[in-house]
Amino acid sequence: MNPYMRLIVEAGPLAAFFVSNSKFGIMTGTAVFMAATLVALLVSWHFERRVPVMPVVGAGFVLVFGGLTLWLNDDLFIKIKPTLVNLLLATVLFVGHATRRNVMKHVLGTVLNLTDEGWRTLGLRWAWFFLLLAGLNEAVWRTLSTDDWVNFKVFGIMPLTLLFSMLQAPFILRHQVADEQPRDEAAAP
Repeated sequence: MNPYMRLIVEAGPLAAFFVSNSKFGIMTGTAVFMAATLVALLVSWHFERRVPVMPVVGAGFVLVFGGLTLWLNDDLFIKIKPTLVNLLLATVLFVGHATRRNVMKHVLGTVLNLTDEGWRTLGLRWAWFFLLLAGLNEAVWRTLSTDDWVNFKVFGIMPLTLLFSMLQAPFILRHQVADEQPRDEAAAP
C-alpha cells in the first residue's frame, strides 16, 4: 500500500469521526467512527492481505467502547477509550521492560536496528508518553465539552504523537546499529 493510501486508512476513521460529530453529534460520530474503522481494516486487508496487530487492537476498542456508547446512550465509554488504550500500551511496555522482554524490538525490529539499550530506553520513553496521553485524555474529557474533547482527540493526540515520534529520531540515530554489509552483498554467494 502506498504511503498516501496508508495515511487515509489510518487517519480516515478519525477524520470521519470528527466530521460526523461536528455535523450530527457524538452518537452519530461514534457510529460513523465504528463503521469507518471496520472499512479501514477491510481496505488494509484488501491491499496487504494482512492486518497489523495494532489496528486490530484499536478496532476492537473502538467497537467495544463505541458499541457501549451507542447501546447505553452514554458518551462516557467513547471518551475513556483513549485512556484505556494508552494505559494498555504503557502497561505492556512497562511489563516488558520489567521482565526484560523487548516489546518495541518485537514490534519495530523489522524497521529499526537498535542496540539493546536503545530498544529498552525507547520502550520506556513510549511507555511514559502513553501514560501522559492517558492523563491528558482524562483531564480533557472531564473538564471540557464533548466537542472540545473530539477536537483534542483529533487535533491534539495525533499531532502530539507525531511530534513525540519525531523527537525520538536523534536518539534512534545514536543507538542505531549499522548492518555489517549491504543487503545485496549479503545475498551474493
